[in-house]
Amino acid sequence: MLTKWGSKRRRTVVTVLLGAGALLAATGPAAAAAPDSAADRDVYVSPTGSDHAPGTAHRPVRTLGKARDLVRQRAPHLTRDLTVHVAPGVFRLTEPLRLDARDSGGNGHRVIWQGSGDTELNGGVRVTGWRPVPGRPGLFAAATPAGLDNSRQLYVDGVREQRARGPLPVTVKATATGYTASADTLAHWRNPKDIEFVYTAGEALWNIQRDGLGQWTEPRCPLAAADGTTVTMAQPCWDNSTRRVLFPDIPGRSVNMVGPADLTNGRHPTYAENAFELLDTPGEWYLDRSAHVVYYLPRPGQDLRRADVEVPVLEKLVDARGIHDVAFRGLRFSYATWLTPSSPEGFSEIQAGYTITGAGGWATQGLCQFVPGGTCPYASWTREPANVSVSHGQRVEFSDSVFAHLGGAGLDLIDGTKESRVRGDIFTDISGNGVQLGGVDKPTTDTDADVVRDIAVTDNHLYGLPREFHGGVPIVNGYTVRNTLSHNQIDHVGYSAISVGWGGWPDKIQRPATPNLSHDNVVSDNLIFDYMLMLDDGGGVYTQGITGTSLDDGEKVTGNVIHDQWGLGKGVYTDNGNTYETIRGNVLYDMAYANVGTVHVDYRDGLGNNDPTLTEGNYWEQGDRDKVDKGAITRGNKLLANPAEAPAAIVANAGLEPEYRGLLTRRVGGPAPAEAPSRVGTFAVAGKLYATWNPTYAFNNAPVTQYVVTATGGGRTVSTTISAADFANRAYAEVPGLTDGTAYTVTVAARNAYGTSEPSLAAAPVTPGPKPGALPGPPTSARALPSATAASIRWNPPAATGDTPVLGYTITVSDGRTIKVAGRDALVTQPTIKGMTRVVDNLKPATTYTFTVAAVTATGTGPAATFTATTSE
Repeated sequence: MLTKWGSKRRRTVVTVLLGAGALLAATGPAAAAAPDSAADRDVYVSPTGSDHAPGTAHRPVRTLGKARDLVRQRAPHLTRDLTVHVAPGVFRLTEPLRLDARDSGGNGHRVIWQGSGDTELNGGVRVTGWRPVPGRPGLFAAATPAGLDNSRQLYVDGVREQRARGPLPVTVKATATGYTASADTLAHWRNPKDIEFVYTAGEALWNIQRDGLGQWTEPRCPLAAADGTTVTMAQPCWDNSTRRVLFPDIPGRSVNMVGPADLTNGRHPTYAENAFELLDTPGEWYLDRSAHVVYYLPRPGQDLRRADVEVPVLEKLVDARGIHDVAFRGLRFSYATWLTPSSPEGFSEIQAGYTITGAGGWATQGLCQFVPGGTCPYASWTREPANVSVSHGQRVEFSDSVFAHLGGAGLDLIDGTKESRVRGDIFTDISGNGVQLGGVDKPTTDTDADVVRDIAVTDNHLYGLPREFHGGVPIVNGYTVRNTLSHNQIDHVGYSAISVGWGGWPDKIQRPATPNLSHDNVVSDNLIFDYMLMLDDGGGVYTQGITGTSLDDGEKVTGNVIHDQWGLGKGVYTDNGNTYETIRGNVLYDMAYANVGTVHVDYRDGLGNNDPTLTEGNYWEQGDRDKVDKGAITRGNKLLANPAEAPAAIVANAGLEPEYRGLLTRRVGGPAPAEAPSRVGTFAVAGKLYATWNPTYAFNNAPVTQYVVTATGGGRTVSTTISAADFANRAYAEVPGLTDGTAYTVTVAARNAYGTSEPSLAAAPVTPGPKPGALPGPPTSARALPSATAASIRWNPPAATGDTPVLGYTITVSDGRTIKVAGRDALVTQPTIKGMTRVVDNLKPATTYTFTVAAVTATGTGPAATFTATTSE
């Protein structure tokens, strides 16, 4: 019995991670052999059981649905917790596990769905019978199994593979309904309606275009047709992604106030995805829905005769409505998809996975009082659904579980869910958001039934996401009350780490943020690093809108350690309409732009004050002086001379608590090469070129150690490598030995212990050649904000860069030191002239110092900005 049910392992896990070992030992399989008749009321389910069995330890049922039915018979008569013992193994779901109030605990007792840690709820089907495709060396095909009509994901031995993608084979010019192409190539492709255009945003940098609807978005739209050179895009995705209502009296301002009014950039596709003709790289796949065939081009070492190839089919694994006193423990939620983006609806992203939907949605959805016929409330857009969902739940628990290989968001706790917790779980390899709390469609309500409150998301590890909808966020918290997001570790993610609040954008037109019910939400003691690795204009903790009624009950962001931000943004981002937030006792460093920001005008009373916020007692590099700026209070913050000087107590307390740190070594998925890097940009000088890119954040159980940069042109290929550590410090690589006058394209691949990734999408071509020799101008707004022994050196990039983009800076100190400044912030702050910060330490108290800052390009070092400062005593 111990081997069959894994009870010894289960009790150990629960004792360590859940602190409930005594309870589960009393209700576990060992207890089934005891002469206690109460134990007979537990339910046992196994993949090898039978639904004609009674659901006992010796005769388990086979399906979760049958186990649920047995729970319904017993739940009304509980005299103790009722445990559904879910055996190790794979439970293949043909429909979601649907739960409602009948499946709840009662009389002070719970229903516990207890897995072993190796218990998988699987919403996919296995694809077998692979055969080589004649005339296509290396390509394999298999007939689609029963139930597989469509999917957006395919996994081989637990590793997500890439849907076939590549650059457009033609140039395109936008029209009112799509594009005019330079040739009729797309019209001759096998299934033009399967093709999806992807519009990746982020900041414009070097020759990288910004194609999204804001630096934080990545919309996707399918084609409706390709007829000759006319490409017609699917509706309503095309209009919802490319049209906006403009204020007639506010030039250049769209009514939704999120992203640009001019969507010209958003009309240029970054690349195409999901076409048979794009199958050209090992690790790519394509589902031909019309022919009912799956194609896959195996990576080196893969043997499809033995591989476990999984394709998700279900869009929900668990759909729970109105349950209470229910716990889910030791489960793996895996292999589910989300198909709406494959429909004409597409994925018209506004922010954090929320989209504009429906015919004419761009003209009315969430625009409320601002346009005739606008739907209310303001900014009520469509949330991407989670593959595991609880609505109107109470006292629901998810613990010691894994959410992975998912195609939507991971977990929804929404629509009136209360007094629940998510603790000790792993969220990774998820297409969109990780955990979604509450929503944005009911900013106020007269009844408690719809309020999401008193939820604790604590001691979870969220990493390696989002994998498909790259504007997603590991934890998204809408309009809620008394939620606690604490002691989580969030690392290696594509955009912001935590997002709280909504509805603050009207301050862009001098209107107050949307009134809402939020108050007493806490974001505390989290460890956040290596975030914003793909998109920009986000933060470690991002908040917008009104967070309470005063500083006493407004949002608290305390005790977090946040560092190593790649994209342009802030560590703690107080965005539009952000009101009554307290930012206290955090450790913040290595950010591109600002540790904390930004101050906004409070338009609620017309008095000209700023949104009330308190930034107090943080350890940061920003160095701002104490001040009261019309209600925005900054006081008692400490300049962090270097990360090693951060208070040990704060650092030790941030992130997973000791009993949960085993999550950091728990392997999810199979060992494989990493995902390819993204957003490659280049420029060239005489005899060489420079390349930058967004680093890999999905590395498949082995960290990236190197990047391989390959330049191709003139019939030859030149490659160079750079260590991941060097790239993190410099943010660019040089490729020498090139021929002047020859155009080169560049791809980048990532290496880890298991091999080399597929190459990235190629950067636009560049041609080496001599430059005139123009140096950059001097940095602007240069100044020093000193403490007794260090100074925060602040400056803006030069207005003119000369021949080439800025690669770094040089700081000199009058005590004889020269400090080289490099990193992604040196690159990404230049196009929009955002501020740079570095801390110079080892200064003497009460001493006057002279500093200079000069920009460095591939041409040379420009003139310096000079300034002085005196350290305090």
